Amino acid sequence: MTEERIWTAALTIIGDEILSGRTQDKNVAQIAAWLNVQGIRLAEVRVVADKTEAIVEAVNILRARNDYLFTTGGIGPTHDDITVDAIAEALGVAVEHHPRAMAVLEAYYATRGGLTEARARMARVPVGADLIDNKVSGAPGIRIGNIFIMAGVPHITAGMLDALTGTLEGGRPVVSKTIGCWVAESEVADLLRDAEKTHEGVAIGSYPFFRDGKTGANFVVRSSNEALVDRCLADLTRDLEATGRIVTAQGI
Repeated sequence: MTEERIWTAALTIIGDEILSGRTQDKNVAQIAAWLNVQGIRLAEVRVVADKTEAIVEAVNILRARNDYLFTTGGIGPTHDDITVDAIAEALGVAVEHHPRAMAVLEAYYATRGGLTEARARMARVPVGADLIDNKVSGAPGIRIGNIFIMAGVPHITAGMLDALTGTLEGGRPVVSKTIGCWVAESEVADLLRDAEKTHEGVAIGSYPFFRDGKTGANFVVRSSNEALVDRCLADLTRDLEATGRIVTAQGI
């Protein structure tokens, strides 16, 4: 049997505000969920400061070992928005104002005070790049090679992801289903490990919690093969119930 091709992506989150704790990142979850639907797995995430050398290093490492690299943050109109320049440096290309991006921004700001020099910075792209449409705030995202440069504001990122939907090559979407049980995960660790070994091709995640004075855990089974997920869940449910525990479908 030919092993199924697994497509992977990495995410680089750029911004001192994330590292300082002033801003909490919300993009990892939505990008991971979106990638799963495209049949692409988010393999790794790196958070870097607004420093050119840090961005260049992260971009060159992550784009080389993944099919796709997404970046969020640092593409606004201010002097410390250096993502475009850093990625251009990583790729060894110059930066230019993209004609279509300039036209989009001119139209967007026509009734909002006009296109200033600062706002025109958002039309700067590495030479050879294409644009990612942004219906939310006008300023487009950027696509060059296997790199997708997006805004850091979550609802703008979501709009850019929507524009990319169906345009990336990937495998089968990852199916994820959950069951829950009032049990300490340490008590069923061997059972979970055996279930994962028995059902080759699935990954089982265990997520413990403490609620109402009791310890419980939700078990998430993931695979690109839905039938395999269902079989694994059925067997895992049977084995948990055989130990006298009550299993809750969809989790607790």
